[in-house]
Amino acid sequence: MTSQKIYILAIESSCDDTAASVMCNGKILSNIVASQKIHEAYGGVVPELASRAHQQNIVPVVDMALKTAEISKTQLSAIAFTRGPGLMGSLLVGTSFAKSMAYGLDIPLIDVNHMQAHILAHFIEEDGFKKPPFPFLAMTISGGHTQIVKVNSYFDMEVIGETIDDAVGEAFDKSGKLLGLGYPAGPEIDRRAALGNPKAFAFTKPKVDGLNFSFSGLKTAILYFIQKQVKANPNFIEEHLNDICASIQYTIIGILIDKLKLATKQTGIKHIAIGGGVSANSGIRQALKNGEQKFGWTTYIPKFEYTTDNAAMIAIVGHLKYLEGDYADQSIMASARLKI
Repeated sequence: MTSQKIYILAIESSCDDTAASVMCNGKILSNIVASQKIHEAYGGVVPELASRAHQQNIVPVVDMALKTAEISKTQLSAIAFTRGPGLMGSLLVGTSFAKSMAYGLDIPLIDVNHMQAHILAHFIEEDGFKKPPFPFLAMTISGGHTQIVKVNSYFDMEVIGETIDDAVGEAFDKSGKLLGLGYPAGPEIDRRAALGNPKAFAFTKPKVDGLNFSFSGLKTAILYFIQKQVKANPNFIEEHLNDICASIQYTIIGILIDKLKLATKQTGIKHIAIGGGVSANSGIRQALKNGEQKFGWTTYIPKFEYTTDNAAMIAIVGHLKYLEGDYADQSIMASARLKI
């Protein structure tokens, strides 16, 4: 990389996790995340509560990141922050803090696109994890996003497929809500799916042209299925919960893999990187591994802590932009609907 020590402090506040990370020359020295439990009672993220919690958490989280990394703020080379996309109130807290701190320390400020960061998390220097070669296909799957991106270089990315309605994480969470599971429901569906029969119940896959996704129709199909079965047998959910979870997960994974197969066919690219919170799902990880055997793919899955919203992924983008001298100025604003 370089003989000079480049220290990047990164701040991530796009949704309901307040995160800060310190990176030195591509290696993570600290990666601190404060999660907000308050949203569980509401079955989803409440934007106003999220932004208030960020205001409470950001100073202690940044302080902890610097202490864990064992450096002082005067050693920092630059401050990177999530500009968007995300919840506007949450983004404003991180953006304002980063701008103020960079101004106070008189060091460069670097804006980061959250979606690019999920993809570039693969380039964090981490033992035992291989980095994808350019060009590669990246599938980013989370509570707010479902995308397939053709990645030609660090900052040359093209979205070739995305959801036209719900994101895959929403499909998991809303299905879980119908089954009486807590929020977020994805991890619980994953756990129960391992105990059930994935072919117990058949759900129709939505027909969407090209590489785009749709999950709202599947969600409606699951709702009608549950209503019909519960009407006939009030104990249906508790008697078949593992099988229902397995069948839902099997269908969702099938939709994702079908689109990846089409993307590899259209582009000729067989290097596939995955990111975003839903990539922690064990069924999806296994399906990708199976794709290596069946379709000759080479798959790349980042370290678990770099899949959900975190500041380490913001730090690597900050590092790469720092090397190019690609800085933001103090007039920069948060953007809730930032595109790749």
